[in-house]
Amino acid sequence: MRAVEISRPGGPEVLTLADRPLPEPGHGEVRLRLAYAGVNRPDALQRAGSYAPPPGASDLPGLEGAGTVDALGPGVTGLALGEEVCALLPGGGYAEYALAPAAHCLPVPSGMALREAAALPETFFTVWSNVFLRGHLTGGERFLVHGGASGIGTTAIQLAHALGARVWATAGSPERARACESLGAERGIDRHAEDFVAILQEAGGADVILDMVGGPYLPRNIEALAPDGRLVQIAFLQGPKAELDLNAVMRKRLTVTGSTLRPQTVAQKARIADSLRRDVWPLLAQGRVRPVMDREFPLEEAAQAHARLESNEVLGKIVLRIA
Repeated sequence: MRAVEISRPGGPEVLTLADRPLPEPGHGEVRLRLAYAGVNRPDALQRAGSYAPPPGASDLPGLEGAGTVDALGPGVTGLALGEEVCALLPGGGYAEYALAPAAHCLPVPSGMALREAAALPETFFTVWSNVFLRGHLTGGERFLVHGGASGIGTTAIQLAHALGARVWATAGSPERARACESLGAERGIDRHAEDFVAILQEAGGADVILDMVGGPYLPRNIEALAPDGRLVQIAFLQGPKAELDLNAVMRKRLTVTGSTLRPQTVAQKARIADSLRRDVWPLLAQGRVRPVMDREFPLEEAAQAHARLESNEVLGKIVLRIA
């Protein structure tokens, strides 16, 4: 099969096309013949040498994809050969075939093409588990997401809005802030020209903040939170360390939490998949939530896709066309 390898740690240019043997599914796994694969920040981190695959996972990048079930491993039930699915992958998505735990496969939502379905798993697993299962966002609460124009951000805005929360989102330009508003944010905030802390404080404070920036944003997020607010950290693009004012945490009864998705167990991610199937997939079938698509690249142009991803001009999701 054709696959894109990381030839050595480095920039996008280290992604190279190669031939690999077809992977064989183990117990509880399926092999997917991929039509599209999503491109995400963790892929770029792995390419740069700062996000190693967990033990037993493919060394190929790619954490999500959509296609057809090509082979069933021992013990797999509930999936049929030829069935169209999208799946959260442990790795290996930049290839014509990839393995996935059967429990991490979800049906392609009604009326949705495989191109869009490939852009669902990584962001929807991440947003749902962090904002709603960990951050406990509920209808009527105030929600702030940083990086609102990213794949994570566009997903978080739509899900929070669809489930009745009030949404604020930061973005890197006035145009991107307006794009966030078109997705359901009542206020898009240009981070270069506006102070999200002042804006949220004027609104009463955020009940939940989803942050991917880290570093200097930590104390500002603490200021922006309402009493009993929850800060959920899922990345740290500006560094993993910052000073935390424990007095403010205690005085406002705040919760600071966070998670990463890839190192979680198969069983933990299966529980997220079950929750998505029950509570979120109906929203996709109804068209109330949709993946925002930025650009599509053929598999052999994975390097260009990564360059686009790291340009900070992306609005939504990038996918690789494989089949």
